[in-house]
Amino acid sequence: MQSNAKTVEAYLQEVPEARRSYFIKLRETLLANIPRGFVEQMNYGMIGYVVPHTLYPNGYHCKPSDPLPFANIASQKNFIALYHMGIYASPEILNWFVEEYPKHCKYKLDMGKSCIRFKRPEHIPYTLIGELMQKMTVDNWIDVYEQALKS
Repeated sequence: MQSNAKTVEAYLQEVPEARRSYFIKLRETLLANIPRGFVEQMNYGMIGYVVPHTLYPNGYHCKPSDPLPFANIASQKNFIALYHMGIYASPEILNWFVEEYPKHCKYKLDMGKSCIRFKRPEHIPYTLIGELMQKMTVDNWIDVYEQALKS
C-alpha cells in the first residue's frame, strides 16, 4: 500500500496503532545504523533512504529526477516491509543475511527479491537489521548500482 503522505511524520501517523511502536523502532534502527550520506525522505509512497543528487547527480536510471533509492520501510496491509536494495544487488550480503536471520528470529524468513516481510512485528530482529544497514556505504552502493547498470 502506497501512502500519499508528504512527510515522514505524516506517514508515521498513518501506521496502524497496533504496529506503530514496532515500525517506529524499525525506523530508529535504520537511522542509527545507516552510513553517512544516505538521506531519509518520502520515496514511492514509503519512507525511503536514498543517495541524494548532491552525492549522485545521475539519480535513479528509471527516473533521473529521483534520487538513487537504497532502502525503504512500509506498513503494508498484513506486514511491515523492509526493502533493501543491497540484498537484491549483492549476493554476499544476501547470503550473509539469510545465514544470520535464524540466529535472531525463531520464525521463517519471509523474503522476496529486496523485500523482507515481518508479519509478526514483535519479532523484528532489530539488531540484525542494524547490522544489515551497516553493510553498505553510499560509495559501495553507487559502485554496485553502476556495475548492475553495465550488465
